[in-house]
Amino acid sequence: MKNYAFIFPGQGSQYVGMGKDLYDFSPEVEKIYEMAKEILEFDLAQISFEGPREVLVQTKNTQPAIFVHSMALWQLLKKRDLKPAFVAGHSLGEYSAGVAAEVFSFEDALLAVKNRSSLMQKACEQNRGTMAALIGLSQEQVLEVCEQASTEGVVQPANFNSQVQIAISGEIKAVERGVELAKAKGAKMAKILPVGGAFHSELMRPAQEGMQTVLSEIKINSASIPLVANVTGKSVSDSQEIRKLLTQQITQPVSWYPSMRFIYEQGIRDFVEIGPGKVLQGLLKRSFNNVNLYGIDTLSDLKNFATVGTGL
Repeated sequence: MKNYAFIFPGQGSQYVGMGKDLYDFSPEVEKIYEMAKEILEFDLAQISFEGPREVLVQTKNTQPAIFVHSMALWQLLKKRDLKPAFVAGHSLGEYSAGVAAEVFSFEDALLAVKNRSSLMQKACEQNRGTMAALIGLSQEQVLEVCEQASTEGVVQPANFNSQVQIAISGEIKAVERGVELAKAKGAKMAKILPVGGAFHSELMRPAQEGMQTVLSEIKINSASIPLVANVTGKSVSDSQEIRKLLTQQITQPVSWYPSMRFIYEQGIRDFVEIGPGKVLQGLLKRSFNNVNLYGIDTLSDLKNFATVGTGL
């Protein structure tokens, strides 16, 4: 039996129609979306399946949509009694990974995601900001860019996605200055991202403070499977440490490449992305040699993994 890492995507992977085939196929998935409707107090299935896109991409809708889609897939996948060696999730995806590791129930995790998305949306409206993607600079160069651009306001690394792909986040003028400086340093690409705010930066501080309260009221268990945390890029199992790291995650960079490198160094070569899109598979492909990548997004992906991925 192969040793797998199950990884879960975050905001930006959504698309209109996501999860519809699963919903039509499985009464269990239909029940998950009914539970989501109760908890969220709006019809997530309709927004996920029908859009329109401009409604789906709003943070308050996007985060629950991606989480519930990932959990619908997880509900069907776990029937195969396949236990991964590690789990990890990119930003929002850390909540999906937490459910997979039995850190919290689906209902409690969705309640947390509901609050997280709402608090982050409010922080975006309160503290206007943006993000930019930089490709081709080292971590040290990006830190220099942020330090130099900080004369224009708050700006910091937000996502260490691969060795050469790093996102920065902060106040609009500071991020724009960061893009100029990155180009001057020889970045292969430096561009503003079409996002609603400065995620994983100090501008999200009000959301972090709110999430500290939310997470203090939710039952969090120790992880049954090592959870590789965004903040540290290392595995964590202790419930109190997980609670603390999920709170810090709101304003701290997502150490995704360090997280994947940690898993790789444990000897894992088989990675399964569970949720919409192929973003995480693309990052792994660019970062590591001799890895086997599987994506489970649709019903056909799930069936294919059952035969190709697990040999069942």
